[in-house]
Amino acid sequence: MAIKHPTPMLDELEKGPWPSFVTDIKRAAEAGKEACADLLGQLELSYNDKEGHWKHGGIVGVLGYGGGVIGRYSDVPNLFPGVEHFHTVRVNQPASKFYKTERLREIMDIWNRRGSSMLNMHGSTGDIILLGAFTEQLEPIFAELTQKGWDLGGSGSALRTPECCLGKARCEWACIDTQDICYNLTQEYQDEMHRPAWPYKFKFKISGCPNDCVASIARSDCSIIGTWRDDIRIDQAAVAAYAGGEIPARGGAMGQGVKLDVQKDVVELCPTGCMSYEGGKLAINNRECTRCMHCINLMPKALRPGTDTGATILVGAKAPILEGAQLSSVIIPFIKMEEPYDEFKEFVANTWDWWDENGKNRERIGETIQRLGLQSYLDALGFDPVPQMVKEPRSNPYFFYTEDEVPGGFDRDIEVFRKKHAR
Repeated sequence: MAIKHPTPMLDELEKGPWPSFVTDIKRAAEAGKEACADLLGQLELSYNDKEGHWKHGGIVGVLGYGGGVIGRYSDVPNLFPGVEHFHTVRVNQPASKFYKTERLREIMDIWNRRGSSMLNMHGSTGDIILLGAFTEQLEPIFAELTQKGWDLGGSGSALRTPECCLGKARCEWACIDTQDICYNLTQEYQDEMHRPAWPYKFKFKISGCPNDCVASIARSDCSIIGTWRDDIRIDQAAVAAYAGGEIPARGGAMGQGVKLDVQKDVVELCPTGCMSYEGGKLAINNRECTRCMHCINLMPKALRPGTDTGATILVGAKAPILEGAQLSSVIIPFIKMEEPYDEFKEFVANTWDWWDENGKNRERIGETIQRLGLQSYLDALGFDPVPQMVKEPRSNPYFFYTEDEVPGGFDRDIEVFRKKHAR
């Protein structure tokens, strides 16, 4: 099929050294995909008109599921009938996104026959994003996917598809089994994924260590980050080898032969100042360590995480929608994340109950906590504040305690104050 719509503005995006999505769509159009040919035409029109020509699809999906399909229609179907319907189907990815080639071919066979053939590997939540299907094809697509063992991911005001890093499959720093946690949560919360019932979306992201390679602290409503609570393991002989230039910094990632200055590059850059280097020996005050991984990343052969491993649980991250971007806050500094994860699931249930009762429409849990105060959330869960929750020193002097928070009550407190300041 020839390109049937002139696209002078899109053609500009094919110039230069970088790969272009326009070239990919043109290739699919030339292979006979009408949806791709008309998509080019509608996109060109959008660039000319400086407005999108899509309208939201409202309620569209598959029988029994409230999510997994994002409805979209063209508002100029008379001009571009190939994209009159252009629904997106989200397919739940396996933990850590490990695929066999034949499984990917299964999806592409279905999508080439019943959809536009365009897809996104992956969306920011995870999920294989299948772009562009007509309404009448949704049920057949879903049926064929499920026959092959695939399922739809989350969308709408529901639990989004849990996502995790490579974990113990390929990373020596993993303190928790991220893949098992991801799979367990996906299986446990099927109703929450497929039947939206909350104020807004909710995301789990699981990182095996504080390097946080899936950026859970910036993107997830509940971050599960592997950590340890005992001492960092030190190999002093390897420290000496780094100092002598026998082992390059960062395992040679910055270039072979890069000599590490242990005092300048490691000790003086520790964010809490908990390290010292004297007489060729490295010492760490582990009580002051915040597990930032800086020293371990620089000297991976000399330093390793401790052996008493678990996870730090944080809540409340989000991208900028209503209240702007925010990072998640520490709620549980350390928890042993071991199957069947009952303690964590109890925490999740209590968190959802509080959010469901207090959250406004399209308000992420981090925004609810910001609006009502972290103390309100902690009180509801029965948690005491801990130092890890403090983001900055208190700047508002108008903070009042309740009587049960003052030892001996207000009357005793007032009497102590009077005696102290009596003339």
